[in-house]
Amino acid sequence: MQVTLPAALLSPPPARTRWTLLSGLLLLLLATSLFAASTPLSGTPLNDGYYALYNLDFKAAHAHFQQWMTAHPDDPLGPASDAAAFIFNEFDLLGVLDIELFADDNRFTSRTRPAIDPVIKQGFSDRIAQSERLANAALQHNPKDANAFYCLAVTSGMQADWASLIDRHEYGAFKFSETASKYAKQALAIDPNLYDANLAVGIENYMLSLKAAPIRWILGMTGAGTNKAEGVRLLKLTSEKGHYLAPFARLMLAVGELRDGRTQSGKDILIGLSNEFPQNTLYQRQIARLH
Repeated sequence: MQVTLPAALLSPPPARTRWTLLSGLLLLLLATSLFAASTPLSGTPLNDGYYALYNLDFKAAHAHFQQWMTAHPDDPLGPASDAAAFIFNEFDLLGVLDIELFADDNRFTSRTRPAIDPVIKQGFSDRIAQSERLANAALQHNPKDANAFYCLAVTSGMQADWASLIDRHEYGAFKFSETASKYAKQALAIDPNLYDANLAVGIENYMLSLKAAPIRWILGMTGAGTNKAEGVRLLKLTSEKGHYLAPFARLMLAVGELRDGRTQSGKDILIGLSNEFPQNTLYQRQIARLH
């Protein structure tokens, strides 16, 4: 059953809108889950690109992803990954990647927003379009192409983030997120052992569970997941068995711990992430703020 939500219902309280960012940022990394969980974040252009991305080294990430695109021109994963580097860069410039923003909504809404970088915006749009063209072409050839479904989930999730946190268009963000979740579920139906894919569905459940009961009911009629316990279960599953998304799942769990007042457990998770990605000063700054 398809239910179209009025725009007024899609404007969540400030404390909940932060999870919109997380849902899309997780989806934008979803495509890389085709690799085995034991594969380290090094040794291939994609591995190296995502390691650089987690370390906020966007120049290096672009270089690694370009190397992959040159070697695999028909793979939609290449441009989807490069689009991730563009949007992460823009989020970093806007300050929305600072973990504290997820716990301090007044600071998030009152901060001074710099102008959008037009070069980044154009690069992001071009890579999104390129990935979607390649993904749709792949699905024409093979309707069960898991990689193509991943990449469509990725591009939809990134567009949801851009709509919500840059354009501030919550209804558009919801529609993109809805599409991303659909593609992620199709990918899981093909291969339920792609543990990273569970994170997309997990964050959908967690995010939407924070909404008011009437809105949860309406969202449930659309097929959206709204179960908080299920969302946390899938986050933990991804953090334990996932690969590329495992660090992001741990970040999600850390944010949840901090928001629920479990400071020490949240801090412990952040310390582990900081050790794994030493160039990412976001973790270090947040750890320093915790007592």
